[in-house]
Amino acid sequence: MKPELTMLVWAVALAFVQVLIALQGAMMQVGLTTLVGNRDGFPELTGWAGRADRAQRNMFANLVLFAALVLAAVVAGRTNNMTLVGAELFLWARVAYAIVYLIGLPWLRTGVWTVSVIGLILIFAQLL
Repeated sequence: MKPELTMLVWAVALAFVQVLIALQGAMMQVGLTTLVGNRDGFPELTGWAGRADRAQRNMFANLVLFAALVLAAVVAGRTNNMTLVGAELFLWARVAYAIVYLIGLPWLRTGVWTVSVIGLILIFAQLL
C-alpha cells in the first residue's frame, strides 16, 4: 500500500477517536437520553465538550479534501516524496489540532490548521 494511503487510514482512525471524545463530552453534558433522542432543541455544548464537537466536525470537513487528494494522487500515479510529506504534514497537524482545540488554545489552533492546509496544498500541487 502506498504510504499516502496509510496516512489516510490513520487520518480516518483519528477522526473516529475524535468522534468518541466528542460523544463522551456530549454524554457528560446532556446525558444519554438526550443523545439517543431526535435532538430537537439540542442544547449547545460548552467547554471542552463543545470544542471536541467542533474539532471533530472540522476534521470531517478536512478529511474529505485529504481523501480526495490522496486518492487522486494514487490513482493518477502522481505520488512522490512531496505527496508523502504533504500527507504526513496533514496527519500530524490534525493530531496537534485536535489536542490544541480540546485544550482551548485559539491562536495555536489556527497555526496548526494552517500547517494541515499546507499539507493539502503540497499534494494538490503534484496533481497539476
